[in-house]
Amino acid sequence: MKTPRIPASSQRRQRGVGLVEVLVAVVVLAFGLLGIAAMQLTSLRNSQSALERSQAVAQTYAILDAMRANRPVAMIGGYNINKTCTLPDPGNLVANDLRHWLITMQDPQILGPNTCGQITCGTASCRIQVWWDNSRSKGGSAQELVTTNTLL
Repeated sequence: MKTPRIPASSQRRQRGVGLVEVLVAVVVLAFGLLGIAAMQLTSLRNSQSALERSQAVAQTYAILDAMRANRPVAMIGGYNINKTCTLPDPGNLVANDLRHWLITMQDPQILGPNTCGQITCGTASCRIQVWWDNSRSKGGSAQELVTTNTLL
């Protein structure tokens, strides 16, 4: 059985086609890898945003625990503060609790230095709000807000 022979003119036209196919495959692969890297970056940003939101909720619960430990003062509005980012001076138990709360939230590992808080309590119900900078995440704002309403 004899293999058919390809004419010389046809061989010349085929020369370099394999190289073009390889180059097209490399370009397609490069675009695919760039897409995967972009998705990974977006996922990382959104994971950071979710972590910060969880940290903000945990911080609202932390000050609530301190307030429940000093319930009589909290129920008369002793822990009430307007939106503030500045640390209160140390002093009595309430000032120390609020100072510790803001210091913890403003830690770069927690929510960052631009974090602010507000506490508004009535006779038994309280509203705690935490603001932080979430502008690095996709669709995040410079003043992201978490609000917790609870009963003492």
